[in-house]
Amino acid sequence: MTMTLNSRCGRFSRRGFLQVGTLGLGGIGLSDLLRLKALANPTGGSAADTAVILVWLPGGASQIDMYDMKPKAPLEYRGEFDPVRTVVPGLDVCELLPRHAQVADRFSIIRSVSHGFNQHGGGTKQMLMARPPLREDGANEYPVIGSVVSKMREGRQVGLPNYILCSDEGALTNPHQSSYLGPAHGPFQIGANFLTPEFKVQNITLAKELEGRLDNRLALMRGFDAVRQELDRSGGMLAMDQFSRLAASMLTSEKARSAFDLSKESDATRDSYGRHAWGNRTLIARRLVEAGVSFVTVELNNPWPGRTAPTDTHYNWDTHSVNSNHFKDSRWKLPDYDQSVSALVKDVYERGLDKKVLVVVTGEFGRTPYVEYEKPGRPGRGHHCSAMSILVSGGGMRMGQIIGATDPKADHPVDRPLAPVDLWATVYRFLGIDIEHCFNDTIGRPMAILPSGQPISELL
Repeated sequence: MTMTLNSRCGRFSRRGFLQVGTLGLGGIGLSDLLRLKALANPTGGSAADTAVILVWLPGGASQIDMYDMKPKAPLEYRGEFDPVRTVVPGLDVCELLPRHAQVADRFSIIRSVSHGFNQHGGGTKQMLMARPPLREDGANEYPVIGSVVSKMREGRQVGLPNYILCSDEGALTNPHQSSYLGPAHGPFQIGANFLTPEFKVQNITLAKELEGRLDNRLALMRGFDAVRQELDRSGGMLAMDQFSRLAASMLTSEKARSAFDLSKESDATRDSYGRHAWGNRTLIARRLVEAGVSFVTVELNNPWPGRTAPTDTHYNWDTHSVNSNHFKDSRWKLPDYDQSVSALVKDVYERGLDKKVLVVVTGEFGRTPYVEYEKPGRPGRGHHCSAMSILVSGGGMRMGQIIGATDPKADHPVDRPLAPVDLWATVYRFLGIDIEHCFNDTIGRPMAILPSGQPISELL
């Protein structure tokens, strides 16, 4: 019997959408998150013990200076760096990524993904929603991948949220919104000082403007221990309703406390990831998936928040000439990136997580192969959606390979052209999620998880 598109879709009542709509799109406190989950209809998603770590490079990292180098291209294209050999013959990487070279048999590089959105808003939406956006700015029209995973696994209770975003402090931004799946499936955002010697999560919330929905003593907590002591002293635990008590219990549980406690890691492990924000974030991501979280997004912005960056560098990967000297910025940024990402890859394998955890490293697009000089005397690279490189590792997949190829200037794919939807079809297959499963959007139209796309066969 052939199923129609509509027959795959669970119905969410108009009243339910109105209830969610009253909370707004920015985000919610944890007790509200739990209330909404209780009201939502179960979707019957996979309960498999698998997880994804998405390492997100906001701004768009350069394919030609990292994973798709073209040493034979003219100087104005190839830039200032040389490739180095890795442990995998034929898989070369930038000379600024020597740790990558040592673990190349544990990752694969996809060189032939492209899409049609050359601005940050549109490119980010295309990558994180796996659908072409209706507009390049503003709120998401479709839920991001992590929100879909959260929805499909809402019946899976592990004592921690199923979708966590680890980023700079601040309110939830447009790229990570859950759209018509409702704020119950937005990311549980961690904003913290990732450079403190004794790292603690200082504030765990889903949008600061809504912290008042939870008891302020909890929403503005100063570490797990302080919260529990204050709640017990003031009798706040008894005063909270059922969901607030559950929220407090989850955030002050031993499992949550342990997942965020980097002091449980050896000095050697801490050093391998790096004693900087990126090292702490990627290490926490590994601890979270090990504790049972299904989807963790780690944003790699400024690796040293709170410190003055070197002149001619940029806090994210948007290295136009007007923002930075692209090559000086790379010399500053790539060593920390190399350390954190290669340590994560190595750690996932050495801890036996390589079949349970899939690591994906990408931004919204690549950079222009040609060097630009929007600011005279300062080289940069612009937005480039026609070619980008994506790193994948683990997931029980085939590693140590290059998938696809670009032309001699890393400008566009010439072999095995792929789209973002193919990447996410691969991820959903790994998670055991049916990409034809449908949700109703805000006006009741059935929307499949993915509109098209096939898992990348070379990885399977």
